[in-house]
Amino acid sequence: MPRPLLVLALTALMATSCTSTSDLMDTASISGTKFKDNDPQNFGRNHPGRHEVHGIDLSKWNGTDIDWQTVKKSGVAFVFIKGTEGKDRIDPAFSTHWRGAANAGIPHAAYHFYYFCSTPEDQADWFIANVPKEANMLPPVLDMEWNHASPTCKLKPDAATVRDLMRRFIARIEAHYGRKPIIYTSVDFHRDNLVGAFNDYHFWVRSVAAHPSEIYTNREWAFWQYTATGVVPGIKGETDINVFAGSAKNWNSWVTAAND
Repeated sequence: MPRPLLVLALTALMATSCTSTSDLMDTASISGTKFKDNDPQNFGRNHPGRHEVHGIDLSKWNGTDIDWQTVKKSGVAFVFIKGTEGKDRIDPAFSTHWRGAANAGIPHAAYHFYYFCSTPEDQADWFIANVPKEANMLPPVLDMEWNHASPTCKLKPDAATVRDLMRRFIARIEAHYGRKPIIYTSVDFHRDNLVGAFNDYHFWVRSVAAHPSEIYTNREWAFWQYTATGVVPGIKGETDINVFAGSAKNWNSWVTAAND
């Protein structure tokens, strides 16, 4: 999305902070969202239901028995799909999820989960080898988190090294797909490595207990992952749900720009 569209999106987001009597009555719920949540949080006035555009992200943990037409009809506007991990792992559900989203006509993109135990060039090449370039695809995503659960990769580089590795990965991906990738991150990883960095990239942030503005220092964001316990028609079990920062009009412009 060109920079002006992001400004419009963020302006729309800031507008949601206006207070009215009905706003105050709604601070204890997220009843305005398109989807139910098995563990709803109180985000205050700026809860996810104030956003018009909602989407999901999927991996093998969501299974492959998905009714994609029902998913689309429920109001899912975009899908981020786990594609690859490290230099040699592909999510076993990737191809099925990718085809399902494409056949349903839902804008979609793949994400790469970064490991610090192999080079960014090897990881970018692995992603490129497994994720096609095609229409109806949003910009690819680089997922940057501390990998606490890994049994094999416990490396935790300093912030300068992390940023250098990211730039090298991004350069290779951007050259291949012809668009800047989105950066996904968590609160602790952002705090440790990304404050003030990559400001010309769109961010997708995880924040499941508070509004991102409360916990991401000086970070403009385009996507907000607000729950991992969402209920989406057409998908069995709990699902990650996200919102886009701007209006439906902003979103349509964003998708058009992403596919130009």
